[in-house]
Amino acid sequence: MLTVNWWINVITPCTIIVTIAYYFCVSTFKKWKKLKVPYIKPIPLFGNFFNVILGKEHHLEFYDKIYHKFAGHKYAGVYQMRTPYLMIIDPEIINDVLIKDFSTFPDRGFHSDFKANPLSNNLFLMENPQWKIIRNKLTPAFTSGKLKVMYDQIKECGEELMKNIDIDLNKNNNEIEVRDIMGKYSTDVIGTCAFGLKLNSINDDESPFRKYGKTIFAPSLRMIFKELCVMISPELLKVVKVKDLPKASSDFFHAAFKETMTYRLENKIVRNDFVHCLMQARNDLVLNTDLPKHEKFTESQIVANAFVMFAAGFETVSTTVSYSLYELALNKSIQDKVREEIQLKLSKNDGQINHEFLMDLHYLDMIIAETLRKYPPLIFLSRKASQKYRLPNDSLIIEKGQKIIIPTYAMHHDSKYYPEPEKFIPERFSAEEKAKRPNGIYLPFGDGPRICIGKRFAEMEMKLAFVEMLTKFEVFPCDKTEIPLKYSKKTFTLMPEHGIWLTFKRIN
Repeated sequence: MLTVNWWINVITPCTIIVTIAYYFCVSTFKKWKKLKVPYIKPIPLFGNFFNVILGKEHHLEFYDKIYHKFAGHKYAGVYQMRTPYLMIIDPEIINDVLIKDFSTFPDRGFHSDFKANPLSNNLFLMENPQWKIIRNKLTPAFTSGKLKVMYDQIKECGEELMKNIDIDLNKNNNEIEVRDIMGKYSTDVIGTCAFGLKLNSINDDESPFRKYGKTIFAPSLRMIFKELCVMISPELLKVVKVKDLPKASSDFFHAAFKETMTYRLENKIVRNDFVHCLMQARNDLVLNTDLPKHEKFTESQIVANAFVMFAAGFETVSTTVSYSLYELALNKSIQDKVREEIQLKLSKNDGQINHEFLMDLHYLDMIIAETLRKYPPLIFLSRKASQKYRLPNDSLIIEKGQKIIIPTYAMHHDSKYYPEPEKFIPERFSAEEKAKRPNGIYLPFGDGPRICIGKRFAEMEMKLAFVEMLTKFEVFPCDKTEIPLKYSKKTFTLMPEHGIWLTFKRIN
């Protein structure tokens, strides 16, 4: 009798626990069937994300597979672990979400515990209305007039880049890992143009900005664990308190940007740049005692926006330029053609590099656009509904809080829009070819009110780097060049697993 009672006392609670756990794992999985949205049958807890969790599938492969499986549909249901996402496939609906009906989808829908991660409380992750308030304060940092002032500063960084390409070629048997050297260049550019800091990362391998900057996007078990928590239940973040960055990196950037602003304030330094806009935002949003409470910002939020501009400023540019160089090395005729354009326009402009000269480099624009098509900085865009929304000309009603996925990489590689998508064809972005395609299928910087605030700055920085490099060097594959490139499965971005190795030959 005692044995029977013991078994009852053990089995009953275990059965209850297992039942509750199973219900928790599958409780969200009826959503798409109920709404008659096409979807792939999910696995308990893991949803459709099982192969990604195991490291067998990159995120881009996951979204690409679903995108093509439901080709012909306007949308499809996806389960990332327990979280149901609506993947939008139709370009017209994408335009509605990003632009026309933006007021219903103002937030990105990413999660972070801002108490544990104060540097994440920035323009990229902030929700409405705070993101709009701070964006309006920071937009003046990127006017045409401000960008023109930056030419000489970027050119100085470009000259240092040229010297270091020569040094690296001599040190490394004529082989260069271009993502590393371009990362140093873009770190110096964002440092000097946006913050007035002479970082000298390109000459200093021990530069703390470069050292800690590399940790921001480096694959890590910490970030994988965080994303798993979000997809199981965002509430878990409040329990586990996982950090978005290593503590040393977070502490460094918080101190560095706070000290930069404090130094300027105490020494009455006025410099018409991004930090100046941040300091003005601090006066208006933090120190202003007349503001209502819901419009007030904190000192940490101001510093967080300095951080996000630094992080986005160096990573997007360095990665895009690296992929461009890779494609130019593999496609010599394209490289020769853009070099001829640069040299011709320089001769017509008396060798002067200015706004008009850069705007006249149309083929270089096409190369950058094609690079961003083939290697978009983000392989998907995310939005969250702030209210109930009925899709135009459709029966589907999107509930408040529903998360939306827009599969950028998959659309950029859809042969329906871009024939032979794996080929590098800059001519896709001639005015004539662009006019043939619908809106909503080219989104490297996003679109609508939340389009990347630094888009024009990034494009100018990239063009100036290409002018410096392609007038002085020819670029070729080397023994270490990986064809095709393999991407790390430990990150959401397109990060080459073994780097991008090329060789440069100086033009006499």
